[in-house]
Amino acid sequence: MGIREVCPECRSERFKKNGHIHTGKQNHQCKKCGRQFVLHAENRMIGEDQRAMVERLLCEKISLHGICRTVGVSLRWLMDFIVARFAALPDHLHVLPVVAPREVIIGRLEVEADEMWSFVAKKANKQWVWIAMDKQTRQIIAFHVGDRSHESAQQLWANLPAVYREQAMFYTDQYAVYTGIIPAAQHKAIT
Repeated sequence: MGIREVCPECRSERFKKNGHIHTGKQNHQCKKCGRQFVLHAENRMIGEDQRAMVERLLCEKISLHGICRTVGVSLRWLMDFIVARFAALPDHLHVLPVVAPREVIIGRLEVEADEMWSFVAKKANKQWVWIAMDKQTRQIIAFHVGDRSHESAQQLWANLPAVYREQAMFYTDQYAVYTGIIPAAQHKAIT
């Protein structure tokens, strides 16, 4: 912990009290450059073990405030950490399709396809998310966001890896657009 007696920006000794920060510590403002700072600043480093704990807790559907309390980090740090992790992800799903049916334990590729809706800003602005998922591995192999039309079903079909389009058995609900897109020999509508 370091005690500051000067502004960390311009090294001026002329500063005034300027309210409190979110943790309740006294905030100060430099009269020369306007920089805000606290006198008793802690430069605490978040270790790799704590970062790994945060990643595990994020996967457990615990609230962000609960993670902050558990690990002892600020909400601002947690949000920046999440943004940095999200930015490091690849732009695509990195789907690793099976190259041949012999690599599958049961000897057959099976896909479950479905669509669900949500809205953006207001319920009148419905957006449909079309998802195709490998039945055995539960990996999302293709998706499309659009409306609930024949064109959106075609786009989902186009987004599928070729090996699935050629060899997989598709299980869907009774929605009629699937019958026009998926070949009849590969399609099974479930009630």
